[in-house]
Amino acid sequence: MTATARRHLLPRSPGSGLGKVIRRSTPARVHGFSSDAARTGRTIPSRTTSRRPTRPRTTPDRTHRTHHTQGPLIHLHTLASRLHRLPPSCGPVRLIGVDGHAGSGKTTFAGHLAEALGGAPVLHLDDIATHEELFAWTGRLLQEVVEPLSHDTTAHYRPYDWDTRGFGQDRALPPAPVVLVEGVGAGRRAIRPWLARLLWMELADEDAWARGRQRDGSAQNEFWEGWVRAERRHFTKDPSKPYADLLVLQCSEGYEVLQGPAATSAKSLSVTDRDGPASVC
Repeated sequence: MTATARRHLLPRSPGSGLGKVIRRSTPARVHGFSSDAARTGRTIPSRTTSRRPTRPRTTPDRTHRTHHTQGPLIHLHTLASRLHRLPPSCGPVRLIGVDGHAGSGKTTFAGHLAEALGGAPVLHLDDIATHEELFAWTGRLLQEVVEPLSHDTTAHYRPYDWDTRGFGQDRALPPAPVVLVEGVGAGRRAIRPWLARLLWMELADEDAWARGRQRDGSAQNEFWEGWVRAERRHFTKDPSKPYADLLVLQCSEGYEVLQGPAATSAKSLSVTDRDGPASVC
């Protein structure tokens, strides 16, 4: 979700910001990776949509840093390896959801995780949502993406363009071993049965929205007003965080990943994305 500056006053989705890319010398810590959320039956409802342009990279918010006891350091690629070893959740695919409030850093984190996974495909939900369907895209996502993947066939969808307010060219999403789904609502009720793991970006709503507003500039204020109301309604009716297997915190040294509310067991781990000794958040 290439990084482009906001060129028009047309509102875009607020979930597409790119935070500062963590340096190759910086770590992420992971605690309590082992977990099994309660999963419900798999039923495909009906309807949802497309893709969006990305934004300029911004500096990560270091104000809301939380310290946690670190465990033994392992590489980020070890976390990726553990995801690879999970049982498939959608046909042959392990769908990994990355959810959180708009502006919380989902896109950036998903990009680093995808790289550690060896170039795993990332489906950005800002390519699925539209101005008219900020959250009413579930059926389309299930029909165009989840159902084909569950049958071991390539999914096809048309990414939404937030500048032109129309759909782009057809895009293929093959049934890779791991596919990341990132965006606000990635852990919603209708999608959770198909997820192998759900990760939640742990940043308070007002803090995330403030970061998103700063990133997007005053030209998007009106859109953000409407977005915040819509996001509040969505998470009130269909919360994701209580079902998260892992919580991801962004800090000045990278990321810290903790056991989530849905975890039933925990083993302290720390993850770094480089070789050799590493500092921690």
